Amino acid sequence: MRRLLLALAGALALAGCGEPAREWPAPSPALWEVSGRNGEKAWLFGTIHALPNGVEWRTRAFERAFARSDLLMVEIGDLGDSGAAARAFKDFATTQGMPALSARAAPADRPAVGALMDRAGMDDADFWDTETWAAALILANAVRESESGNGVDRDLLDDGKPVEALETFAAQFDRFDRLSESDQRRFLAAVAREAGREDAEAQAEAWLTGDLDALERRIERELNAQPALRQALLTERNAYFAARVAETMEKRRAPFVAVGAGHMLGPGGLPAQLAERGYSVRRVQ
Repeated sequence: MRRLLLALAGALALAGCGEPAREWPAPSPALWEVSGRNGEKAWLFGTIHALPNGVEWRTRAFERAFARSDLLMVEIGDLGDSGAAARAFKDFATTQGMPALSARAAPADRPAVGALMDRAGMDDADFWDTETWAAALILANAVRESESGNGVDRDLLDDGKPVEALETFAAQFDRFDRLSESDQRRFLAAVAREAGREDAEAQAEAWLTGDLDALERRIERELNAQPALRQALLTERNAYFAARVAETMEKRRAPFVAVGAGHMLGPGGLPAQLAERGYSVRRVQ
């Protein structure tokens, strides 16, 4: 169990890629300014939770917006507290007498799941009491190609601005834990298929250049056939995040909202939801 919990760090990340072996384009990650009728302000910034070492992403537009804000709103405020993450994970992730993980996947998905376990250096014995969603997160994290310490959200937290967390580790794990077993198995299969793709650099470049269409295609590829997972991870959370941001603005705070880039995309994303609430939302980068 200790081995699995240590492998967890950053498992909810929008993963990046490994050491830079190329020249990266000039940065322009997507950034929005939100304005209220009475002068309220907020900024929305979709993050990526792991980047190659040495990739520069800060821009003048980002620095201006961040300096004007008086509060940093993030998904998890204590990302560095691995002990808190491990305790919350253990509370939700284990059930005695689980079937072999390789047998939980549908027959057509078993080769991909087996290949993912091989890449991670794990086997069925590592998951005998681990729920399917938790096994998927552990495996995804074990084979990711960069360290979560290179994440944008961690960089922002180190800047010393007052922080307000939108969620806790427990709240995030609870959303996975409430998925049906069949949805958890579909999630495991999707993780295994994504791990076999060789497009990590393309994903990082799409984020770095603010290519929302490319990011949205990836989200659609991952979640199109998984409505329950989309509902749990994006739809419900986006509505909650939008309400929290609006409440904070009404208190005359000026938050810089930095959450995973997936929360900014499409008609259900934070920019669209805040626009529906009557705010003026303008993309500034």
